[in-house]
Formats: sequence, structure tokens, C-alpha cells
Amino acid sequence: MKQFNHKVALITGAGSGIGQATALELARRGAELWLVDINAAGLEDTAQQIQAAGGRCHTQVCNVGSSTEMKKLAKRVHEAHPALDILINNAGIGVAGRFVDTSLKTWNKVLDVNVKGVMLGCHLFAPNMIEQGRGHIVNLASAAAFIAAKDMPVYSMSKSAVLGFSESLRADLHEYGIGVSAVCPGIINTPIVANAVFEGKLGQNEHVKSKAVDFYKKRNYTADKVALGILDAIEHNLAVRPISPEAWAMYWAKRWVPGVVDWLGRRDIPFLTD
Repeated sequence: MKQFNHKVALITGAGSGIGQATALELARRGAELWLVDINAAGLEDTAQQIQAAGGRCHTQVCNVGSSTEMKKLAKRVHEAHPALDILINNAGIGVAGRFVDTSLKTWNKVLDVNVKGVMLGCHLFAPNMIEQGRGHIVNLASAAAFIAAKDMPVYSMSKSAVLGFSESLRADLHEYGIGVSAVCPGIINTPIVANAVFEGKLGQNEHVKSKAVDFYKKRNYTADKVALGILDAIEHNLAVRPISPEAWAMYWAKRWVPGVVDWLGRRDIPFLTD
């Protein structure tokens, strides 16, 4: 897919961060957008920016982890369009905490959004894309799928699942002319950290989250750079697209120096210590 003018694209988690930046970039390139988020205010903000610039968009407040809500979304989209050209499963929840400190409630919440939400998006929209005979699916994984830190078992599991699922789905949908990319951002300055769930000792220390937020701000690798990486993955039909220097370093380290990756996983994450 070399151009986006008049393409129909749906983005989950479009109310802020990477989802919002990607929506704005696609709108600038002439795509018609379906914007999905659980946060109505953030969704409206994205829509207003797109419309103010002359773009076309529709909004739907939706919990991507709910089969019922996602089916209603798909029905609405397919009543307007035979199929999507682009599906970007971006919605996600951040979480930090050691395994024994993390509640089952948090496990279920994160996996519902980060894994089930991705699966539902693909399950409900891919059949029409297959019938159309073209399209591209982008699933947001993470550099945490390459190096799994001891303080992020839930998040790393969810993003590793997205990466593995995307690679399998890519092989499955190739014969139908559908591309699938797993995008793996590194440390990106978005609201996901401020909105993340901190469990156990990390959650009990009020300074840990603020330190993490400050670290991401100082790193200041912006969401608009990720948006460009996502569009690059679509344009070149890339299987896996790390984004940011540390994501690329982790990607190659996983392949060439797995012992170092194992060692790094056991270290404390600097911005998650007081």
C-alpha cells in the first residue's frame, strides 16, 4: 500500500498518544478514519483536530476487550463500508509490578485489552478484508516483547502474545493479499505511563510512577515518530517494525546475544526504582 488517499482506516486507542498521532497522520494523507477509544473526551479531541484540518472521521466509544461492543462497532463500520483498508489495533494498558504482587484482576484487565482486543479486531474485520482481496493490519506490540524485564511480566506477556499472533496471522492471510505488521515501539512519551497500573511495592511508592513519567518525558521520543513508523510498516508490508533506537537494539540483541538479554531482564529498571 503506497498511498493512503481515500483509504478507510480504523484505529483503536485513538484518543491519545500513538493512536491519536497515527490518526492525524493518516488524515493528512487523505484517509477516512474510524476512531475508537474508551475515553470519550480524548476521542472527541482527536476528531476535532482532524475535522479542523479538513479530514473525515467517525468516532465510536468502545471497550476493545468486550466482544459485544466490538461486534456493534464492526456492524456499524460494515454498514458504511464493505471492508476496511487498514486496521490498526493500538489500544493498550501499561502495567508494572512483580509477578507475585500482581492481582488476577489486573491480569484479566490487561489481557482483555492488550491481547483479546487485538484478536477481536482481527476476528471481526479480517473476513471482510479477505473478501475485498486487499488490506493491511497493524498490531501494536512493544519492545517489551524482545526483552522481558522482571518488573513487567503481565505487560511483556501481552506484547509477546501480540507479536507471535501477528506473525502467525501474517502467514495465514498472505494468500488473500492481506499484510500484517507487528509494530514494536520502545520508550515513547505518551500518556500510557501516567495511566499505567502499578502493583505491589511499585504501587505503594508514590514516587515511582512520577519518576517513570519524568523519564519518558525527558526521553521525549514522540508519538508522531511512531505514527511514521506505522505507516512505513504498511507501505513496505513489514512483518516486524521496531521503533526507536532502543527498540532496534533490543530486537537485534534478542537474536544475536540472548545471554545478554537474559541478564538485562534480571536487572532493575532504572525508572522503576526510587
